Amino acid sequence: MPQFDAAFDWVRRNVHDGPLPSAVLGIATAEGVVALEAFGATGGHAASVNDHYPLFSITKPIVGLAALHLVEQGRLTPETPLTRAVPEFGGWRDDVVRLRHLVSHTSGISEPPLDVPGGLRLSLLVASRDFPAGAASRYSSIAFEGIAALIDDASGAPWERAVANVGERADAPGLTFDADSSPHLPVDVVEQGLDWARFTSLRHPGAGLFARAADLLAVGSALLRNDGSLVAPVTFEAMRRPLTAGLPKLEPYIESRGQDWGFTWNLRHSAPGLLTRDTFGHGGWAGTEFWITPSLDVSFVLLTNIGGGFGRFGVDGDELHNAVAAAA
Repeated sequence: MPQFDAAFDWVRRNVHDGPLPSAVLGIATAEGVVALEAFGATGGHAASVNDHYPLFSITKPIVGLAALHLVEQGRLTPETPLTRAVPEFGGWRDDVVRLRHLVSHTSGISEPPLDVPGGLRLSLLVASRDFPAGAASRYSSIAFEGIAALIDDASGAPWERAVANVGERADAPGLTFDADSSPHLPVDVVEQGLDWARFTSLRHPGAGLFARAADLLAVGSALLRNDGSLVAPVTFEAMRRPLTAGLPKLEPYIESRGQDWGFTWNLRHSAPGLLTRDTFGHGGWAGTEFWITPSLDVSFVLLTNIGGGFGRFGVDGDELHNAVAAAA
């Protein structure tokens, strides 16, 4: 749509002039997709709007929606302890790690690399403690192995089934953990220290999903409608309730960046670079972005594949946020 020209021009510039090798930008309202375009290429494969991309940490809120569905069914609560599903966890700890800590990056579990060679469950069990649960916030991907275990226990089925169910309820059938679905391997992945084969073999519940832009936009539209198809209206409010307000926020998401964590969602309520104050969503390691602004009835998705994210080249993603918001 013409009113979003500035946003699409931003992506076009950053593909044409670098650093983005390829990208898909999509914009949606509660009614559905209103604009979608692909740019650039990866290894000779021209990007298409129907291409799957690795989402990396955008996986987190999708897994969060799966957990919230079980909360709505009375099978979990935010107070459920991790030891219900993993009794051997943290036997030496003098605190209790609960679901609310896992989803808000306040568990204090020390973080292994995304491509940890020993496997995710072992890493969860042998991890040290950075701080007592609930005392501070430090970004955590290994915590999502704990969420996956709680989903397994509460649902009686593999946690991936609950994630697939999120896609079914949102009409987003492209959500997958199949790395072969994507022709867009992140560039600079080796230089950025990630063993791609080992990472993708983990099917990481905090970073392992692949999807098309249309899949994430379907999730965004469902949440903008707030019609109960993904979560009940009361849950929609609860999942955006800050769980880290007043806590020390440690690197890389320090307090001065104007955000808190809700139930797996990044709440950018006072980000100094944004025009909006009710935007929530998530970003991913390869520059992927998924954000929803209810007051403007808009959601946008940027799929791209620059290892380590475009921020390391000085590209400011808030420019794209504001271009979408102003047009909406």
